[in-house]
Amino acid sequence: AKKAPVKKTIAKKAPVKKTIAKKAPVKKTIAKKPSSKKTTAKKLSSKKLPPKKIKLQYSVGDFIVYPSHGVGEITDIQTFEIAEEKLEMYNVIFDKEKMTLKIPTIKAKEIGIRKVSSRNEMKKTLEILKSKAKIRRTMWSRRAQEYEAKINSGILIELTEVVRDLFRNSNQPEQSYSERQLYESARDRLAREVAVVEKTNDDKAVEKIEIILNDATRKSSSENSII
Repeated sequence: AKKAPVKKTIAKKAPVKKTIAKKAPVKKTIAKKPSSKKTTAKKLSSKKLPPKKIKLQYSVGDFIVYPSHGVGEITDIQTFEIAEEKLEMYNVIFDKEKMTLKIPTIKAKEIGIRKVSSRNEMKKTLEILKSKAKIRRTMWSRRAQEYEAKINSGILIELTEVVRDLFRNSNQPEQSYSERQLYESARDRLAREVAVVEKTNDDKAVEKIEIILNDATRKSSSENSII
């Protein structure tokens, strides 16, 4: 018997469809350049500005009153570098005490430094010497502390009041050693300012002060004797 011929069946492959993926449109992003104004502002801010120069209250040749030392003259203004910072200082000479002080210019007001008084201010202040002395009836030690505080206050009126209250003429009871010392300290300090204001020397200023005080005490004692 003859075998029937076997037919070869070839499976046809399905046609492959080519799918082309569409590329998303690329958006071009253009980086914006910063404006020139902003860049200049940044540059300016990065620069350290120099410290503002403070206007000085006093000049070389000025006479000032330092509360605890009296009248001194500014002979120089010096600049020192401390901890990488510049510090200006007044160089002040006190002739009476034979002393020199360096005072920071920014601390002058805080310390209580003032300019010497004007002629009109001095004239009004010396009128205090003609008024009656005011002596409190308290222990001398307490009064001495009050007098010292007034002398070192730097206030001209308070200094003049101490001179008036501690003055004794030849007809009055003698002072103790400590009273005399306080009186002379106050008188000499007042005389120094009088001398600078009136452009005279210290001895003449002392003489002027004591003439006013002597005349005032004589006048008050004569008025008391009449009463």
